[in-house]
Amino acid sequence: MIKIAILGASSLTSEVLIKILLKHPHTEIVFLESEHLNGVKVSDVHPSLLGLTDLKLKKLDEEVIIKKCDVVFMAKDNGYAHKAAGKFVKNGIKVIDLSADFRIKNATVHKKWYGFAHKDKRLLKKAVYGLPELYRDKIKKASIVANPGCYPTSIILACAPLLKVNVADSDGICIASSSGVSGAGRNPKPGMNLFMDSYRNIFPYKVTEHRHTPEIEQVLSDIKESTVKVTFIPHLVPIDRGILSTIFIDMKNKISLKELLEIYKEFYINDAFVRVCPPGKFPSTKNVEGTNFCEISAAIDNHTGKLIVISAIDNLFKGASGQAVQNMNLMCGLEEETGLL
Repeated sequence: MIKIAILGASSLTSEVLIKILLKHPHTEIVFLESEHLNGVKVSDVHPSLLGLTDLKLKKLDEEVIIKKCDVVFMAKDNGYAHKAAGKFVKNGIKVIDLSADFRIKNATVHKKWYGFAHKDKRLLKKAVYGLPELYRDKIKKASIVANPGCYPTSIILACAPLLKVNVADSDGICIASSSGVSGAGRNPKPGMNLFMDSYRNIFPYKVTEHRHTPEIEQVLSDIKESTVKVTFIPHLVPIDRGILSTIFIDMKNKISLKELLEIYKEFYINDAFVRVCPPGKFPSTKNVEGTNFCEISAAIDNHTGKLIVISAIDNLFKGASGQAVQNMNLMCGLEEETGLL
């Protein structure tokens, strides 16, 4: 059995992560860390776990984790993992970081968007971006994986095939994404995730300045092998979970809808968690809720020469915890789909 520690076990993503790992045939959770809830049953923090586990939350004990665990999931706030992950990696523990600490490879860019200087540039260079559909072989060999952000997952999977086969123009990509309130996290954020803010309300936020922008551009530039810039506008919608992204891209070469969808089918032919919708059918958050799937479809606006690509994921699953387990499976030599289907 793969022995697991989860740091930041009181978070929304950790609740989903714990549920997946309790059902996983090859994992055993042995340490659940919480800075402020030492001794509290995890089922008291996450009532949906009542009857599934008697585990209690504990203060961090690095030596116990190093001695007992094979894999550490870090589900802490941004700014924690870059200071803490190195000790685990040095001691042979595989680390999957669900924060943004290891996603942006350029430390200067990281500081600009996240406001702090990275403390472990050696490990930053070593970390592998954990989007299995694009970086599967690297993830298999990794000792530390940067689990992608929720918005970037939905956007990168939608854009990658078009940029790879050079069908789309990489200039002027515009993205409108909508997320459920769980994307704002568990802690109250007035103006964002309070009931009175989100009920019967849809609104944009972080317009042109969302911190997932450089992550999206970094990976799309890697795929394209040239600089890609995007306009990214996120919105909060009154649902609990799910992300729907609509991407507008200029056509580089004229193409039929059938040919367009075939590009996606061929690109993701070996990817169990990407579903390409048939012509005229489009993704919805309800279709992927509680799953590790990303649904994708596309349309062509012949009037403007635009390609429209739409994707949907569950932000807590494929956008966080499900993808983290998908990465763990690869890092530990298991079938990628284990515990996720």
